[in-house]
Amino acid sequence: MNWLSGSQGVVLTAYHPSGTNEAARNQTKEGEETCPASRRSGQYTMHHENSKKATERPAFDRSSSQDSLDELSMDDYWKELENIHETRKNSHEEEEVVVVKEPDEGELEEEWLKEAGLSNLFGESAEDPVESMVFLSTLTRTQKAAVQKRVETVTQTMRKKNKQHQVPDVRDIFRIQNDPKEKVSDGNEPPSVKTSINKNEMEEEGKDPEFSLGIREKNLLEDVTVSETDINLEISFAEQAANIQDDSIDKLCGGKEDDTLLPNFRLPKDKTGTTKIGDLAPQDMKKVYSLALIELTALYDILGTEFKQQKALKIKTKDSGLFGVPLSVLLEQDQKKVPGTKIPLILQKLISQIEEARLDTEGLLRIPGVAARVKSLCQELEAKFYEGTFNWEMVKQHDAASLLKLFIRELPQPLLTVEYLKAFQDVQYLPTRKQQLQALNLLVLLLPEANRDMLKVLLEFLQRIIDYRDKNKMTLNNIAMVMAPNLFTFHGFGSKSIEQNEFVMAAGTANVMRFMIKYQKLLWTIPKFIVNQVRKQNAESQRKERKDKAMKKLLKKMAYDREKHEKQDKNSNDADVPQGVIRVQAPHLSKVSMAIQLTEELKASDIVARFLSQKSGVVPTLQKEEVFLYEIGGNIGERCLDDDTYMKDLYQLNPNAEWVIKPKNI
Repeated sequence: MNWLSGSQGVVLTAYHPSGTNEAARNQTKEGEETCPASRRSGQYTMHHENSKKATERPAFDRSSSQDSLDELSMDDYWKELENIHETRKNSHEEEEVVVVKEPDEGELEEEWLKEAGLSNLFGESAEDPVESMVFLSTLTRTQKAAVQKRVETVTQTMRKKNKQHQVPDVRDIFRIQNDPKEKVSDGNEPPSVKTSINKNEMEEEGKDPEFSLGIREKNLLEDVTVSETDINLEISFAEQAANIQDDSIDKLCGGKEDDTLLPNFRLPKDKTGTTKIGDLAPQDMKKVYSLALIELTALYDILGTEFKQQKALKIKTKDSGLFGVPLSVLLEQDQKKVPGTKIPLILQKLISQIEEARLDTEGLLRIPGVAARVKSLCQELEAKFYEGTFNWEMVKQHDAASLLKLFIRELPQPLLTVEYLKAFQDVQYLPTRKQQLQALNLLVLLLPEANRDMLKVLLEFLQRIIDYRDKNKMTLNNIAMVMAPNLFTFHGFGSKSIEQNEFVMAAGTANVMRFMIKYQKLLWTIPKFIVNQVRKQNAESQRKERKDKAMKKLLKKMAYDREKHEKQDKNSNDADVPQGVIRVQAPHLSKVSMAIQLTEELKASDIVARFLSQKSGVVPTLQKEEVFLYEIGGNIGERCLDDDTYMKDLYQLNPNAEWVIKPKNI
């Protein structure tokens, strides 16, 4: 386990519960002072190691209001940070620092293009970048500008290094008719000079310009007035930033913040259904990742904010145990015990242990456990957890909470990943709350599945604690201030850099933490414009395949064989489906197939309910929450539909899909 030494400023030395040992609290030693009274159930005794260092961090002005929410929230942040430093200081184990490699010229952009699935635009495979061209044809104006900027940097670097393989011309890749006087967009010019889509080109190629996202977005921007609290998921976030002048003054940082000041952002109803992370098939999620990376970069370009992925060099890590073990290793261990588990068992058990003792305990997560006891428990867990001999009855609630926070911050690489931790931190610098929320949405999509699943479980747990805020005194602000140091001050980057940036990061990262907790349901939504781009890519790929002569012959033969087979096996249930009717398959239910008449008001939940109403003593009864209606094929790989999906609208969007009711993950 890695523990970090070297704290500075004020160091937590003791916690005195309210109403106990009053004499001890009044008899502070020379050089010590007691933290002023507050709403907490007790007080912290603090010791200044160095008076000069202690004054480096600006003190709060407590003259106006002792119980100011901001004062108490920031106080929570610093006390949590001091707890972390003290815990690491008390351990003598050697610190393992993650080395972040400084990229060479053009290396960052080349890596970015590979991550975006566009490596075919350069290098030895640049002669036949068909797949990349299909991908590029679905991008928005701002997304194309972001890609173009990085391709130019890479090609210039290649020419400087005299690479032997072909270096493509950017103009050939994007086929954009540039004005000779117009320079390439770098993301900082006014929206009027951004790269635009040539509508005539699309019509010549047989594309539907209204489905092409750039043109479609322009029409939506003109026709739709989005209210201040709505999050528009139909239009690219970067396009919104480029075309809509947001005159709101709702900055994330600055001024006094409390729970009530955060906007009540909401998602407008989408008749074709809301798509959540986990609803799409892996092959489509791979496309979502590439599009989210390009979209986030385009958004940062438009807003004039630098976006750089950090890359950590490989370091030696533990290959077994609980604390300080890579997430992938933990899950591999756990899946041997519980096949299919996606959340570390130790995290699940710690959350369960905290909840069993009730979530209305005052100061939950804020009040630390006893350091010596927590260290002892940690060592005992390492030895006995997987053997099943650990005695959980002796674990006190605050100790369990301290163990949970320790587990998170002791991950060899941060939960938000080395690559994107800085990007999460930098969200605080974006101009408006809406843009900050949009950036967080895209960053969550970029996280590896294991990290994203664990983050989701953690945020849901934190919200459950907040639900008891009237009793436990842990508001959204308090929880964010306590948890931010555990997620954002990653010790693997080294203690010196952390301490130098603590004060700068404090308020900003805590507010990013507030956003992640409050808007977690929205953050796990895949924006509709990205799902539409995935549909467009699938449709374009199919169109390219159909143009291949060899593929046409194969399809013809397959069609003939299929028709012959269907003529032999056809029964009355599989007769030609009339117009406005879909056939829904349900292989896991008693009624395996049913023709459904589409109406304006028919929803996915109505179809599932209709199937479940068919009783049978042969097939085990499944509950409504156990089965879902899926859209399979056509212009999507596979998509689990939400209950409020209007089927006629979705059918019009994907008329070639098949419709299947089944349990999730089958």
